[in-house]
Amino acid sequence: MAAKDYYQTLGVKRDASAKEIRQAYRRLARKLHPDVNPGDKTTESRFKEVNAAYEVLSDAAKRKKYDRYGEHWEHADEIEAAQRQGGGLRWQTGGRSFSFDVDNEGLGGIFDSLFRGFGGGRRATRQRPQVAEVPVELTLEEAYQGVTRSLQLAGAEPCPTCSGSGQVAGALCHICQGQGVVAKPRRIEAKIPAGVHDGSRVHIGGGGLGDVYLRVAVHPHPRFERRGTDLHTEVSVPLLDAVLGGEARVKTLKGEVALTIPPLTQNGKVFRLAGLGMPHLSGSGKGSLYAKVKVVLPEKLSEREEKLFKELKSSGS
Repeated sequence: MAAKDYYQTLGVKRDASAKEIRQAYRRLARKLHPDVNPGDKTTESRFKEVNAAYEVLSDAAKRKKYDRYGEHWEHADEIEAAQRQGGGLRWQTGGRSFSFDVDNEGLGGIFDSLFRGFGGGRRATRQRPQVAEVPVELTLEEAYQGVTRSLQLAGAEPCPTCSGSGQVAGALCHICQGQGVVAKPRRIEAKIPAGVHDGSRVHIGGGGLGDVYLRVAVHPHPRFERRGTDLHTEVSVPLLDAVLGGEARVKTLKGEVALTIPPLTQNGKVFRLAGLGMPHLSGSGKGSLYAKVKVVLPEKLSEREEKLFKELKSSGS
């Protein structure tokens, strides 16, 4: 299956500005959000693709790596580290070829990094402590509540035919091809705590597979902007409620709450709702939700309403 082109996913050119990328994402997120298309699995899948593309292209450092290495951008650091070590390695992706200088040890190191979990080298005697890093994508709602994910990790165990030596009767083992280990996938249940943020690295037990870390990517949300443990959103307030006072319903990640709007509330006024933000990853408590007032003007006036507004205008109010 061909790799996804993040620029095509968002419908922007490769030289698109950060503003154009943000606008394209918001337009697609509003159209594809599961709340707008309940039960539509195709749209839900497309929504996840859009979020994954935006998560990379909205980050200048990630975008730079993606522009150079395409689908392998997440391994840019390993590739560039190998390049500094000397030797020879060629890599082809997306119709482009890359050449890196690595020596034999560097080459082993790069593949140890890219394909962790299948043994640390060509022979069992060269195995290194296994450290697996697994990418996990979450919605903001999942990051708020915490979630358990079932993961299948690639593991390895000594070859039963050669007992991990790689040799059988003076020749290479035909089962492990001399590597001394064979693949043994394992499934584990990974508990991701509430409050994780984009870029969090969560350590979990590997069930005998060594150290396993989850590298968390939290998708942007079309309604909430996250800043640390605080959330920012907008709340629409009718003009008359802004002038005379009233009540607005504010959506949060745990449901709706009522917000009292004082008389003469100005457009852009921000209200702080304590304890309705994201959970603290360490310790107890939650951040705040900041609701910014967006005064909504009436789209149509009755004759009486128009007359009243004209009277207000003529009175100098």
